[in-house]
Amino acid sequence: MRGAAPESVASALESGDPLPGTAGFAGRLPDGRLVRDVLGRELCYYDDGEWSHDPEPLRNPTLLPAGHVYESGETRRVWTLPDPAVDDERPVERVREAIGNALDDVDDDGLAVAFSGGVDSALVAAHLDAPLYVVGFDGSADIDAARESAAAMGREDDLHVHEVTLSEIEDAVPEVSRAIGRTNAMDVQIALPLYLVARRAAADGFDRLALGQGADELFGGYAKVAKAPEDPRVAADTVRGARREVLATLPDQLERDVRALRAAGVEPVTPLLHDDVVRAALARSGEWLVSGDVRKRALREAARAWLPNAVADREKKAVQYGSLVAREVDRLARQAGFKRRMDDHVTKYVESRR
Repeated sequence: MRGAAPESVASALESGDPLPGTAGFAGRLPDGRLVRDVLGRELCYYDDGEWSHDPEPLRNPTLLPAGHVYESGETRRVWTLPDPAVDDERPVERVREAIGNALDDVDDDGLAVAFSGGVDSALVAAHLDAPLYVVGFDGSADIDAARESAAAMGREDDLHVHEVTLSEIEDAVPEVSRAIGRTNAMDVQIALPLYLVARRAAADGFDRLALGQGADELFGGYAKVAKAPEDPRVAADTVRGARREVLATLPDQLERDVRALRAAGVEPVTPLLHDDVVRAALARSGEWLVSGDVRKRALREAARAWLPNAVADREKKAVQYGSLVAREVDRLARQAGFKRRMDDHVTKYVESRR
């Protein structure tokens, strides 16, 4: 069992508590049952009586769905993410306490921080005595933001900048595609910068990488959530409902990201996805998720206890765009003859490199 003591997981199964105070777990209990936490923060695969935390050792691996148990050849759901009533008493304080406690529990040993300069990774960096790593192409928004935020936080000497090259991306495309088991353009473009920053940290001797993952999904960081119900990408008619739709995508995203990071030689550490932070986020009203043009309002207000306002307020592009990786993968696809007029030309390029 990874992520939690077997007895704690067994207790959560008995009580039905989907958020029992862990940072995620998956694996085999002493009685033989396989289990995976409600958000899928850890991985568990099975095949013909065998199981593994990674798919490679198994002939035909099946990923155990998040919130499920596997026993006697069948899977069944045992946990569902709570949908609590709004409780906006001391909203900022509750979020701040949950984040602070989650980060205080993180061990700094062998740890580096993936730092792109936004509020999520800056929150993690502010609490941890660990070096900061950012990757991107020369002139990318992520590198500029990381430098500016590190300077504002007095951490510029801790920042390691790795400017990637086109040939480096070209070599990494098939490696990442194989590692995550996917060829679609979006997944590969998202996984690439994670893989590259993890590989750089691993080369410097670190075997754990802390990330700000989950904050956008939990606290309303996406434009489609902020624009609900007008945005056609979500079916919900409220910000909270749209946030729940986005949260449902986390298990699939986490499988991709965990596999990419492990292939690069590090174990991910995601304190902003701790159960206590999840509980604090779920109780917030829509106005504490999105207020006017401000997304992740509760998170940003909580962050001011540790971060300069300029960092707490910073808006940032998604990693595949902020690092310019998506742009350069598109360039590689076109150079290889996969023109934009072709349907899903980048995916076709990735498939040709497998």
